[in-house]
Amino acid sequence: MRVVPVLAAVAALLAGCSAAAGPAPAPAVPSAAAPAPAPSVVAYFTDWGVYARNFQVRDVDRSGAADRLTHLVYAFGKVSGGACTTGDAWADFQKPIGAAAAVDGVADTRGTGLRGNFGQLRKLKERHPRLRILWSFGGWTGSKGFADAARDPAAFARSCAALLRDPRWAGLFDGIDVDWEYPNTCGLTCDSSGPSALAGLLAALRAELGPDALVTAAVPADPGKLAATDYAAAARPATWLSAMTYDFFGTGDTPGPTAPHSPLTAYPGIPRETATTDAAVRELAGRGVPKEKILLGLGFYGRGWAGVTSAEPGGPAAGPAPGSYEKGMEDYDVLRESCPPTGIVGGTAYALCRGQWWSYDTPGTIKTKMAYARSTGLGGAFAWELSGDTPDAQLVSAMADGLTR
Repeated sequence: MRVVPVLAAVAALLAGCSAAAGPAPAPAVPSAAAPAPAPSVVAYFTDWGVYARNFQVRDVDRSGAADRLTHLVYAFGKVSGGACTTGDAWADFQKPIGAAAAVDGVADTRGTGLRGNFGQLRKLKERHPRLRILWSFGGWTGSKGFADAARDPAAFARSCAALLRDPRWAGLFDGIDVDWEYPNTCGLTCDSSGPSALAGLLAALRAELGPDALVTAAVPADPGKLAATDYAAAARPATWLSAMTYDFFGTGDTPGPTAPHSPLTAYPGIPRETATTDAAVRELAGRGVPKEKILLGLGFYGRGWAGVTSAEPGGPAAGPAPGSYEKGMEDYDVLRESCPPTGIVGGTAYALCRGQWWSYDTPGTIKTKMAYARSTGLGGAFAWELSGDTPDAQLVSAMADGLTR
């Protein structure tokens, strides 16, 4: 059978029908593809920062960070008896804030209204209505309670929802962040809840809070820890997963070798090839986590050693360098003046000064990491934590600019 004459006849018949019926309709214009969602620019605010550090909610506003962030994560609430509870009630909602520390310059009145950080966060949100706020539960020292929560995820989710809807601060928080360090493996303590435990908690939170709530989780960057949990299943109900791509190396490894704590990529001589941001992102994606649900993690601090003579990474050290609040750790805002960068390796900065060797991210290296996040199709980035930034939010600005330009 010859095909061409048959097709020609059909075409002629259709043309005749169109002529009899009038002019042919204009061809349909294909609908434009939906624009990609804006990248998430996220940072943590810690409840304890208002004490010795004197980093107040007001500083998030005055620094300009609130204008650049899309989300702020308040850390930490506790998990006790399988339920969400407040962390530091005094800092959270009891402490009266004076006029000098208030977002709007108006002091709290004792006995009336919402006080503490929650009261200031409400004022911050009124000034920046596009800023969404999450309440994070757990953390390095507070993750033990998740094992109880995993035995009854629905009860855990109900407790979290009830806490978010407490009449004293109802409407302040847009969702829950789960910082479980680490499910089904070891952090400060070890867990054996099983590979599906985290997914069960996040699914229960999603069912309880609804489709519009933010449900997120901080997740490890170490391949061994990632293998212990089904993070693809955890990602399904989650808004995003925050990959903690920092602290790969630190002064716990003394006497060295010195190594940057948050390299983007591997470099010659790196102590572990898999201890990089890129390796963690590839591991998560390879395990089935959609890249658009991965946030790249940044540390707004440096890790440092003392007794170092070699400027290049890989040299021996005598022990941790002194820090303002913790040995071997210092804020970026301090290090940029006290020990400016002397080199870059693996996409992050390092510095040798007066026998101390430090590694940390700068606005320049953050922009390099944000370019990586854009080119890889990640959902954005998050920072731990805001008090380490400069008074004019140079690091947050580098995050926002790097993700959007």
